[in-house]
Formats: sequence, structure tokens, C-alpha cells
Amino acid sequence: MVVRIKDLPEEERPYEKLINNGVEKLSNEELLAIIIKTGTKKYSAKEIASILLKNINNINELKKINYTNLLKIEGIGYKKSCSILASVELGKRIFNNNISLINKKLNGSKLVFDYYKDILKDKKQEYFYCVYLDNSKRIVYEKLLFIGTINYSVVHPREVFKEAYSYSASSIICVHNHPSDNLMPSNQDIEITKQLINVGNLLGIKIIDHVIIGSNNYYSFLENGII
Repeated sequence: MVVRIKDLPEEERPYEKLINNGVEKLSNEELLAIIIKTGTKKYSAKEIASILLKNINNINELKKINYTNLLKIEGIGYKKSCSILASVELGKRIFNNNISLINKKLNGSKLVFDYYKDILKDKKQEYFYCVYLDNSKRIVYEKLLFIGTINYSVVHPREVFKEAYSYSASSIICVHNHPSDNLMPSNQDIEITKQLINVGNLLGIKIIDHVIIGSNNYYSFLENGII
């Protein structure tokens, strides 16, 4: 028999505990139960939260979980998965000190690293971003363009330069992470960069740097003389 949250004594219900005692007094299970909101015919929201926590072993692992893995947990469907992932992402953004790159003046590759290191630090795949700048090297836009192993069939110049025209950018910085934490550019990284530079020269929109992000450091094509 499912013990619904509303059947619990009032002092044990997550919503009431939050209101009466403060959010910091809630357990991880209770916080997740509020995010999950509703139970199923088999489990209450609190029981689903407990199952989720047992599956990940440590609350810190929640920041690495993805949609596919959440759906494998009994009692969690697509709506609950989306709610959990949205809550985790919101938390990441709140505690990311670098709120936005937009309108910042580029003063070196470290600015790019400082912004993206927290965004990319837990990623298990490669994420490829482009940062777009105006004539005065002020950042006007940044966008995630591709996810997955970076190769030329994935990183297509059309997508890279389309955004540049949309925002009247005069130059671009490419950014991607190496989950292995090996910062040295691969042959593919070098080849793709050269291809994008060649296309950019034809279009009058320069690729001024390609920054590879690691957990504690970065590799800049510009700083290392490759660009």
C-alpha cells in the first residue's frame, strides 16, 4: 500500500516542514520529493525520491545524471525527469559566478576559460561552443553548437558562421572541452580549426582563437602560436 504524502502527519510532510521550519531543515529526500511533486500508483513522491538517491549513491552525483538514466529509475517518467534536470541546471547557474559573457570586452583567453570551466567541468562528452565578437572585441553572443566527439562531419562551418551573420560579429572564438583533461589538441582539433580559419578568411569573419577547456587549465591556439 502506498503511503501518500498527504496521509503523513503534518509535521512530516515536506511542504509543511519547509514552511514551518525553513528549507534548510529538509533532507535530500524531502527536497527531491517537492521537485518530483506527485507519486505513482506504486510509490509516493517521497519514496521515488528515496529510490533515486539509492541509485546515485551520493547527492553530488545528481549533477551528472542525464535524462536517459533518470528514465531507468522506477517511478520517474519524462515530466519528473525534466523537473529534476531543470532544478539541477538552475542550481548550477545560480552558483556560477560568471553570469554571462555578453557585453564583456575580451582581454585574453583566460576570460573564456573562467566562464566555461564551471559549465563544462562535469561533462562526459565534448561540447563545442562559439563566442562571437564585434569590431571592438566585445562579446555579442555565445552558443552551444554541437555535443559529441568533435570532427569535421559534426562541426560544420555553416552552423558556425550563420550565427556570426545573425549578430553582425566580426570574429569568433571556438571553445570545446576535453573530458579526459588532456589539454593538448588532437589532430582533428587542429584540422577543424584550420578549416574554419580558411572559411572565415573567405567570409571576412576571423577565427581568432580556439580554447580547449580542462578542469583546472586551458589550451589556447592563439597563445600557443597555432593561430
